[in-house]
Amino acid sequence: GTPLSSLMAWSSLLEAQGVDNSMLIELNKDIDRLNTITDRFSKIGSVAELHALELDDVVKNAFDYLQSRVSTRVSISMSSEAEGMQALINVPLFGWVIENLVKNAVDAMDGEGKLHVRVFNENGTPCVEITDTGKGIPKNKWKTVFQPGFTTKKRGWGLGLSLAKRIVESYHNGKIFVKESTIGEGTTFRIQLPKSKT
Repeated sequence: GTPLSSLMAWSSLLEAQGVDNSMLIELNKDIDRLNTITDRFSKIGSVAELHALELDDVVKNAFDYLQSRVSTRVSISMSSEAEGMQALINVPLFGWVIENLVKNAVDAMDGEGKLHVRVFNENGTPCVEITDTGKGIPKNKWKTVFQPGFTTKKRGWGLGLSLAKRIVESYHNGKIFVKESTIGEGTTFRIQLPKSKT
């Protein structure tokens, strides 16, 4: 918390000195992001509070942040066929899942391609699908990708999808899986959540 407090103080000082407002807006977004990351880590291992929220709003907010931080050679689009549909969600943790899936998709496309997110209702089940035009995953690896340590990158620990699976299944009582993937064409991951009873 202390470095964050310091960054917030520097942001206020820069504002007082008349620094370009557009720069301050981006700086404050990143400070908010660090706050969110700190909050996420504090929630892992504890009981996550779930709230009945509109799924398309939660996903859209996660994408709005990521869009300006992804390569401009990646075309990102979103469609929602479930406006107003609620699911039980912990926003900081679920946002982490979306972030991991998007980052993996961008890596799979080597920073260039198309990424589409679809929010929809399938027989009363709130669903999110993230589709990329990347390398694809061999069918015999569809379950392996969620194991800790699985990675195709030269750097990293291969924890992103493992963490996403834990958050979706253990904290949200949902499911996450590879819905389809074709080598050289791309992959679709699906998340299914229990619907809100409210």
